[in-house]
Formats: sequence, C-alpha cells, structure tokens
Amino acid sequence: MNLRTIVVAALLVLPAAAQAQQPPAQAERESTVAASGEGVVQAVPDRAWISIGAESRASSAREAQKRNTEAMTPVIDKLKAAGVAAEAIRTVQYDLQYEWDYVNNKRVGRGYVARNTIDVRVDTIDRVGEYLEIAVGSGATSLGGIRFDLKDRTKLEREALRLAVADARGKAEAMAAGAGRTVDRILRVDEQGVQAPPMPMLRREALAADASFAPPISAGQMEIRAGVTVTAVLK
Repeated sequence: MNLRTIVVAALLVLPAAAQAQQPPAQAERESTVAASGEGVVQAVPDRAWISIGAESRASSAREAQKRNTEAMTPVIDKLKAAGVAAEAIRTVQYDLQYEWDYVNNKRVGRGYVARNTIDVRVDTIDRVGEYLEIAVGSGATSLGGIRFDLKDRTKLEREALRLAVADARGKAEAMAAGAGRTVDRILRVDEQGVQAPPMPMLRREALAADASFAPPISAGQMEIRAGVTVTAVLK
C-alpha cells in the first residue's frame, strides 16, 4: 500500500469516527426531565380603591357641567379634609352627553347629562367605610365599588415564584428517583405567569344605601399564584 492509499483511507475513516462521538438527539432528550410547579402566597389586603361618581342633568351643556362641579367638589374637599392625600384622588372618567327618549316612536330630547367618576386610593383599610359615608353624604350619586389590593405586591409575587420553583424542583427530583437517577443541575426555568385572582367588587347597594352610618368593610384574603416549568439535567 503506497502513501496515497493510506491518506485516502484515513480521510474515509475520520468522518465516521467523528459522528460516533456525537451523542444522538434521543439520548440527549432522555437525560433531562421537565416538571411544573406552583407557588401560592396568601395575604390580607392593606390597600383599597373606591370608585365614586356624580351625575347631573340640565337643559344646557354648561348648566349640566356647572351642576356636576357643584356636586363633586364638596366630595373631593371633604375626603381631603378627612386625610385623603391629593395624589390619592384621580379622575378616571368624565363625559357630557345629550340624552334622548322615544315617545310614540319619536325621539324626544331629555337634555344634557354630565358624569364625573374618581378613584380614591385608601391606604388604611379600616377607614374605607368612613370615606364611603363621607362621599355619599357630600353629594356623590354612585359608588362603583371597592377593589382591594396589596402595597407590597412585587415582594409577594417573587415569594410565590420562589415557592413555585421549589415545588417544580421537588417534583423533578421525585421523577428522577423513580427512574433510578438523580438531578445533576437545573437547565432552564420558564415562568408561566403570576396571577392574583380579582377580589369581588362591593357595589353601592351593599355599601351605602343609607349615608347615616359607615358600613363595615372586611377585606378578607388575597391569593397570589405563580407557575413555572423547570427543566433539569439528570445524572
């Protein structure tokens, strides 16, 4: 065998040897395990939002707006006097419309209606009932409801994520043990989302049908849920 024959034979052997050293895709998939986990954190709400509105009607747009301002201004002023910070009050809706009625299949004008709705942030849950009483007694015509929330939501969401990862890792270790193997390392963690189921909104009928007393308010508990998927390498 001459030198050229030996070189050609070596070139033919090298690709096959290189392919033999690469792990097949199936073997790579079998060396990992994926598990989902959930973390749940419960907390008592320490913040609330109250939606307060005033509605006024008049034959002219200017008069409807004037009456609406006269109705809403004392509400805001008395809330501030009771301790609500100016930055905790924001206007979320204001509209002016002309209303119509239909009488004997004919459209008849009713005049203008002005609506103004504000959101009030309450940082002390115990005072929610008091603020509702003030709003209704000062001229508010509607209370859209109460939404409870958490001041330190971010911290609680991260704790829920931590618990979710721990839950998923525990499941991965259990699956690995069932296969006679152990977890070597975590390859990837995929977040599936963090959710806080909305608290039911309490309507005016349940809150302040009578402005002569402050309705009792109970915030209950909120749950923050986080989900993740952990992919672990086995050994």
